[in-house]
Amino acid sequence: MKPIRPLLLTGLITAVLSISACSSSPTGRQQVLLFSTNDMSQLGAQSFEELKKQEKINTDVKTNQYVQCVTNAITARLDPQSGFGQWEVVVFDSEQVNAFALPGGKIGVYTGLLEVAKNQDQLATVIGHEIGHVIAQHSNERLSRSQIADIGLQISSMAISGTEYHSAAMAALGLGVQYGVLMPYGRAQESESDIIGLRLMAEAGFDPNQSVELWKNMAKASGGQPPELLSTHPSHSTRIDDLEKEISRLPAYNPPRQNCRL
Repeated sequence: MKPIRPLLLTGLITAVLSISACSSSPTGRQQVLLFSTNDMSQLGAQSFEELKKQEKINTDVKTNQYVQCVTNAITARLDPQSGFGQWEVVVFDSEQVNAFALPGGKIGVYTGLLEVAKNQDQLATVIGHEIGHVIAQHSNERLSRSQIADIGLQISSMAISGTEYHSAAMAALGLGVQYGVLMPYGRAQESESDIIGLRLMAEAGFDPNQSVELWKNMAKASGGQPPELLSTHPSHSTRIDDLEKEISRLPAYNPPRQNCRL
């Protein structure tokens, strides 16, 4: 009997893991998730504490109240998440046009984003999108794929802090730029978060049509961008087209209009 070749062995292990850990995202997309919600929440919380030590935290009361107001309106629509209590929001004082959400209910918003997201509805677009990544367990999905791709890694524990896998774990959470490792969300995950975020903001009383205006602003702020074929993110034009289609399919939500002001 011939020995099983390493490549074939890798394929067999991957297939077994895929079958045993197969799950569906909120939009029905098939996923492979190897880690528990509690494991991911712990990793997210640890990473957030590290970031708060490294980044400058904005202490302006009005700015923080504004971001908190928008976030609270969206998170109030969510089912209780296992592995943590309340969502924690921190505003970082930086020119980065960015925001993120981590497993464990951690949200970071950079002040540079507030220059591009011109109103509460546009900010809600971004925050809803980032929360969408958490709800759809995209970090778990990315880290699971990374583990499957390298069968030499331990997949039974998330005790990664302080080990050689720490940077890969940070990248899986979307913090690759800060930690020098790039593991960007794929187009399917980005598009899925757009849809989830759009539904969340509309349910919370924000204007979903402003999501289109937000991405128009993003296009202006980013200037030229690489062709969609060479990017893991959808192009701005594709994103806008997809959002407009999704807006036309939204049910008739009638929540109270939010009034968050900076």
